[in-house]
Amino acid sequence: MKEYEKSKLNRVKRGQNRATYDVEKINTILDAGFLCYVGYIYDGKPITIPMAYTRREDKIYIHGSTANRMLLSILESEETSITVMHLDGLVLARSGLHHSVNYRSVTLFGSLKKVEKNSDKTEILKWIVNQMMPNHWDSLRPMHQKELDRTLVVEFTIETASAKVRDTGVADEPEDYSLPIWAGVVPIKQVAEYPVSDEKLLDGVVIPEHVLDYYNQHK
Repeated sequence: MKEYEKSKLNRVKRGQNRATYDVEKINTILDAGFLCYVGYIYDGKPITIPMAYTRREDKIYIHGSTANRMLLSILESEETSITVMHLDGLVLARSGLHHSVNYRSVTLFGSLKKVEKNSDKTEILKWIVNQMMPNHWDSLRPMHQKELDRTLVVEFTIETASAKVRDTGVADEPEDYSLPIWAGVVPIKQVAEYPVSDEKLLDGVVIPEHVLDYYNQHK
C-alpha cells in the first residue's frame, strides 16, 4: 500500500481517525468526480474557484481562458492546493452539536506548469470532457485552432495529499440515547434526470447512446 508521506502540510489534525494517506484511495475519490476547488491569492486576497478537472497518474489537469486570473496567478506562484469533496449523507443527531455529514474529501498540494503543445492540450481537453461524460469527445466536432489558442491548460503534479472520509451513523452523547428524538442518516447522492435536447437541434438528431447509458446508470 503506497501512501503520501505525512508532513506538517498534509497531516490531518482534527478527526485523525477519518484520515487516510493511501494513494489508491485518494485516486478513487478523485476519479469519482469532475469538479474541484482551486485556491489562490489574488491582489493579496484568498479566493477559491470551482473548476472541471481530470486525473492521470499523479497529475491533475484544469483549463480556462488564457486571461483567467486564477490560472495565471497559480502559474506565477508555481504551486496551489486543490480540494475535491463528495457529500454522501446528512447525519441527524439528537442534539444540534452532533449533527454532521457523511463525505469523502481530498486535499492536494503540488506544483504547476503550463501545457504548451497543441496536441497535448487537445488530448487533455478530451480527458476532461470524458471525465464529465464518458465517451463524449468523439461525438463532437474537432476544436478550431483559435479555440486552442484561447485556452490555457495547466498541469498540477500531486506532491502530497490527504483524504478524510466519514461513512458512519450518529454519534450522540450516551445520555441522549434515552431521549424520544428521531436520529439517523439521510443518504445523499447525485442523480441524472432524462436528457433535455437543445431546441435548436437539426431534424433527425437524436440523443446519443452513450448519453442515454450515462442517464440509465445514474438515474
